[in-house]
This record gives sequence, C-alpha cells and structure tokens, in this order.
Amino acid sequence: MGKRARSEQLFARAQALMPGGVNSPARAFGAVGGQPVVLQRGDGPYVWDVDGNRYIDYVASWGPLILGHRHPAVLEALEAVLRAGTTFGAPTLWENELAELVVQAVPSIEMVRFVNSGTEASMSAIRLARGYTGRSKIVKFAGCYHGHVDALLVQAGSSATTLGVPSSPGVPPGCTSDTLLLPYNDPEALETAFSRHGDQIAAVIVEPVAGNMGVVPGSEPFLHAARELTRQHGALLIFDEVITGFRVAYGGAQQRLGIEPDLTVLGKIVGGGLPVGAFGGPRRIMRAMLPEGKVFQAGTLSGNPLAMAAGAATLRVLRDSNPYPALERATERLCAALSAAAQEAGVEHTIQRVGSMFTLFFHRGPVVDYRTALESDTNRFARYFWRMLEEGVYLPCSQFEANFVSVVHTDEVIDATIQAARRAFQMLAA
Repeated sequence: MGKRARSEQLFARAQALMPGGVNSPARAFGAVGGQPVVLQRGDGPYVWDVDGNRYIDYVASWGPLILGHRHPAVLEALEAVLRAGTTFGAPTLWENELAELVVQAVPSIEMVRFVNSGTEASMSAIRLARGYTGRSKIVKFAGCYHGHVDALLVQAGSSATTLGVPSSPGVPPGCTSDTLLLPYNDPEALETAFSRHGDQIAAVIVEPVAGNMGVVPGSEPFLHAARELTRQHGALLIFDEVITGFRVAYGGAQQRLGIEPDLTVLGKIVGGGLPVGAFGGPRRIMRAMLPEGKVFQAGTLSGNPLAMAAGAATLRVLRDSNPYPALERATERLCAALSAAAQEAGVEHTIQRVGSMFTLFFHRGPVVDYRTALESDTNRFARYFWRMLEEGVYLPCSQFEANFVSVVHTDEVIDATIQAARRAFQMLAA
C-alpha cells in the first residue's frame, strides 16, 4: 500500500477547522489509533483515498451502499432530479414514490414520514409513542444506539462505546429520568421492568439485530417477550431498523424474524446513500402526527427530492433483482473463510452474521449483549484493522461496528479479502 502523506496533510487541516477533524466521532480513528485516511471517490466495491490508494470497502458508508458506490440506477435518478431542482419545501411526486415502496416492502408500515437522519427518526418515533399512549417512560437496551437523542444516549453503542462514553456531558439528568436501561437479550429483565412500571411505559425501542456493539442478533425469546409484554401493557414496540432495514431482507429484520413492531425507524439504505431517515407504522398510530393529529414534527428539508429519488432507485433495484440469496451466500462464504484463517493462525475470535452484515469479534465465545461485547480484545482488533488497511481492505474503524457486504463484492473481491486476512492473522499470531 502506498503512502498517505496527502491524507495526513488534509486531516491536520481538518483538525483546525472541525472538532477532532471530523463530523462524526468514529471517523477520527480513535478506536484504532493513528490518523484516518481521507477518501476522495468510490466505485463499485472500492474506495480511493486522496493519495490514490485503492481499498476494498466493507464500510459502505456505514451500511447504505448495498448496491455499491455509484450504482448506475441511483446516478440516473439523481441526475434526473438535478435537472428539475434540488429542494422545494413542498409536496413532490418523489415523496409518494418512495413512500409507496416502503409501505409495500415493510410488513408493519401503512403510513410513513420522512426526516433527514436516523436520529431524527428515532426522536420522532419516541415522541409519537409518548403522544399516542399518554405515557412517559421508554425502555432501551445497553449497547443499542438510536442516534444522539438526549433521552436515548445512555450506554449507547457506536462511537459512544468506542470512546468509552456511556452518556454525554450536556444531557441533563431530567432528559434520561424516564429512560429505563435494560440488558440486551434478557427477557427476564424486561418482564421485571413491566411488572414494576407497565402502566407508565410508552414504548420499548430495540435494534432487532444490534449493529452498534458489533452484530449481536436479538434472541427469539427476547424479541417475542418484547412483543408480548408491550401488547399486554398497552405500550408500543419500536424496531430501530436503520441498519437492518432493506439490509437483512427486503422487508427488514421484522420480515426475516416474523415479528411486527408497532413503529419502525428506518435510515441508511432507504435514502440510497443520501441523508435520510423515516419512521412508520399503522394508520391508527401515524395519524396522531400533525397535521392529522397533535404530535408535532417538522423539517424544512424532509422529503428532499434527491434523497427520495436515490432511495426509490435503490429500493426498485433490490425489489426487482432480489439479491438477498446471493448476498447471504457471499457473506457466509467470506465469514467461514475468515474464521478458518483465524483458527489456523490460532487467533481467538467469533464471527457473528445476519444476512450481509457481520462482525469479527476478538472474543473467544458468543457475544450476546453489551457486557460480553466489551470483553473483546480491542488492541488486537486495532492491529488487525491497520494490517488489513495496508493490505488494501477498508474495514469499520471499531471493534463495535458491523461490516457490510454489497452486491458488487464479487467472488474475486471476496477472495482478495480472504487472502489479505490470512496474512493479517498470521501477523497477529507472530
């Protein structure tokens, strides 16, 4: 791999202009040390940095690029919108097109509202749940990240885990006083919470497959308990499918698992690589939003034509081509080969995968919750990360993130990744 002098220069300049030199904390490479590469372009399964180094990309902009970089259908849709305008602050046909695709795809959604980020979508879904039920308390789970919403920034995953920040300065105690924090994959703790606070709980929000403490699947007993307990006590079940929506199945994790929540939070793939978020559910709940109901939510750029068009183009390709069986096979083959290479080198590990997302944990046994995720060997992960980068493979820069395989990761690309990993594991063993 070539030198990265230009990346170093640009990042040094960025640090004088932006806190930490970044606009999202994980990008600063704090979890792995050293300085981040500054990326300039992407195409298919590859990204290039400003020094001209090429990498196989398993970050995929943290999940959205299931079709890879610069997919022709997405570019064509964006070019068509650019000829018409970029924003209107008024109803447009592009909103209808994407809304119809979402409603047709996601089992539990009859109506949807678009916002500009996953954080906005989570925040709005929580407000809707409270407004609809007339209750205040929210249940969340340690290690699940639902954006930087004050009420939910308690033992969050993602960079909050990486940086060792279980909460954040600037969040007043009152903001989290109605948040009940429980361990993930623990149905007994959930039952206890409802036995004590059942008539005060507005909603349970959960990632059905956690992706921000690494890939940790929700167990069947845990998710079924969440579904049944919320029904019994008149609370709402919110699935945060920002990562899993259109990723683990076209209808999301709820389709794959056969569990329908009351509200669903979406992002990433639903915007086709542009900034977007969404939340949706049955008409009886969604009609509590203004202007039909009284729960307030608004956004000048919500339903932005560019994001709507890119999202609709992506969803049409996924619907019409059904790449999910092939993605499943490709990711399974990659994970099996990575595990074999680690085992051959004597490197303790476990790989957890759901669909085309996976995490290689430097941990000897299964990771089932936040506590076991934190037992992973983050120093060993950092060494693995940098060796893979030198080998031309761009991985998420934290042990506690998901890797994403896209439809453009061909057999040849995966084979190159496997060979790079073999060398990286041998280095770790040595």
